[in-house]
Amino acid sequence: MKLRNLLFAPADSERKREKALESGADAVVLDLEDAVGPDSKDVARKAVADLLPGRARHEVIVRINARGSQWYLRDLAAVVPGAPMAVMLPKCTGLPDIVALDHHLEVLEVAAGIEVGRIEVLALVTETAAALHGLDYRGAPTRLRALCFGAEDLSSDLGITPRGPDGHYGAPVQQARSALLLAAAAAGLPALDTPFPDPRQPDALAREAAEAARDGFAGKLCIHPAQIGPVAAAFTPGAERVAWAQRVVNAFKAQPDAGVVSLEGQMVERLHLRIAQRIINAAGPS
Repeated sequence: MKLRNLLFAPADSERKREKALESGADAVVLDLEDAVGPDSKDVARKAVADLLPGRARHEVIVRINARGSQWYLRDLAAVVPGAPMAVMLPKCTGLPDIVALDHHLEVLEVAAGIEVGRIEVLALVTETAAALHGLDYRGAPTRLRALCFGAEDLSSDLGITPRGPDGHYGAPVQQARSALLLAAAAAGLPALDTPFPDPRQPDALAREAAEAARDGFAGKLCIHPAQIGPVAAAFTPGAERVAWAQRVVNAFKAQPDAGVVSLEGQMVERLHLRIAQRIINAAGPS
């Protein structure tokens, strides 16, 4: 399952839900959190619970409300029986939040007759300044699938705008972005980049997505269907790069005990093998 482009849709809007589910995004995030006001939480939760069971399309993620909110457990109890692909945990403050969520999901999976561990977790781990002190997810439960970068909420917590007039992040947000990438690499998890806020700027989106792919992100969160194509293109390796990666993999298969192999006159190390495998995974089928 690829996670190049995850499209958000407010769970309390039938029109936007259906448009997202028909969009062709790698996965759709039905949002019970920021996109839904307090008076609409119950309606949105029921809509998702009614939608999930028996869907032909399984790439559905539900963003629940934060742990500790009055809606968190109600969200889980409602959506787990429908077996979404994953839940997205916002405002994650560290590994203890993931461990607690893992236990809650485990109990609810057993109660619903679902295989334990089937529902994965994506975590938004940079939405507050305090959360940046808990960016160590090594040894997390195996259902944790990816770490997600959230620039807008973090900027609000800091009392700043996330991007300057030139479109680049301010120093605190850039530092958090780098820390997220390092934390994801240390935990052996993919990192997903923050949404680009303005669907009317496709060139700026394409530039930001390309920079994210270059820096090591595996995908990007999206807030509009028009963003899906450019983001997918940015995170899909070109044919020439895939061909190089396959040659590297084949060279090490031919010499499985080698630490270094010669490829087209150049010395290739095992660090290049890891890069090659990542490229092939990114280009492979869903």
